[in-house]
Amino acid sequence: MSWKWEYAFGAEETVRAIPSDFLAAVERAADELVRAAEALHIHGRAHEGLDPKGGHIIVSGGWFLYQVVVRSERVYVVQITYLGF
Repeated sequence: MSWKWEYAFGAEETVRAIPSDFLAAVERAADELVRAAEALHIHGRAHEGLDPKGGHIIVSGGWFLYQVVVRSERVYVVQITYLGF
């Protein structure tokens, strides 16, 4: 599997201050996004055209924004919002 997810921009800095249980929920959801993107875009590197619109995923305690870049075979977590409850 060449598809992966990673943090982008300032999301890496935010991760340092987030509780581990919330971060684990974000990472599980990002893993699911990778599996879905890989199934939908089987030949990702050969993709032509625009990337799909990003979105947000709600997890217990907050949410995160993501973007799929098909030709790079990546799902980027671009923003994490932790609400603390």
